Amino acid sequence: MSAISTTLPSWNPFSRWYSDGWTVTKRNLIKIKRSPDMLVFAVIQPVMFVLLFSQVYGGAIQVQGTDYTQFLMAGIFAQTVVFGSTFSGSAMALDLKEGIIDRFRSLPMSSSAVLIGRTNSDLVLNTISMVIMMATGLAVGWRVHSSPAEFLAGVGLLLLFSYAFSWVMALLGMSVKSPEVINNASFLILFPLTFVSNAFVPSDTLPTPLRIFAEWNPVSSLVQAARQLFGNEGTAPVPDIWTMQHPIQTVLIGITVMLVVFVPLCIRKFASISSR
Repeated sequence: MSAISTTLPSWNPFSRWYSDGWTVTKRNLIKIKRSPDMLVFAVIQPVMFVLLFSQVYGGAIQVQGTDYTQFLMAGIFAQTVVFGSTFSGSAMALDLKEGIIDRFRSLPMSSSAVLIGRTNSDLVLNTISMVIMMATGLAVGWRVHSSPAEFLAGVGLLLLFSYAFSWVMALLGMSVKSPEVINNASFLILFPLTFVSNAFVPSDTLPTPLRIFAEWNPVSSLVQAARQLFGNEGTAPVPDIWTMQHPIQTVLIGITVMLVVFVPLCIRKFASISSR
């Protein structure tokens, strides 16, 4: 009995894929540990937004049926996980520039393991950021008014969205010429998604073209779903469109579409880069 191995055989494809992905994930997490400034700056920006909007603008922005801090925090959480997904893009662009991808190519490992490890480590980073953001929210008066199960579902939905979106940013990171470009390119995508939404102000206060964009914006659905699951909706009327009336389903559909579309695209793009 002692001669029988309890691990999967080394030739098992799933075993090799899992082992390779976990190894690259650990490599990326060690890199973050050795560069704590990466985590610090990833957290400082959303904390600054919480303090700025809740303490400076909170008294001037009125939200029906709730105070602005309760309304704001779901938007900050959504913004944090979306912005945190950009690490996949910038890290992939940097690895390409520094030749790390060429080193991985020379190893007997699954080509998708690099991408799995990159997106997994970003999920860990976003989880840490989320914990810190929630502590900051509690400090400025934010409270959860739902059940523990709904609260956990809200956190899970935010992190799942961030994981799916990190594949979008990973593809962008492999498509640009340098790490410097990825920052400008990502902000062109992220700023309209996060600011032309219901994250910081009710969408019905926006001019008509922006209001229509905000109501169909996937980030607005994510924010609305988080408010619903955290019990921070207030009594303001919800726009009478399907994405806003069914935000949780909308976000789950969006997550599925991003994973189905962008995971294969990323793997194909990575294989193309590795074969050069």
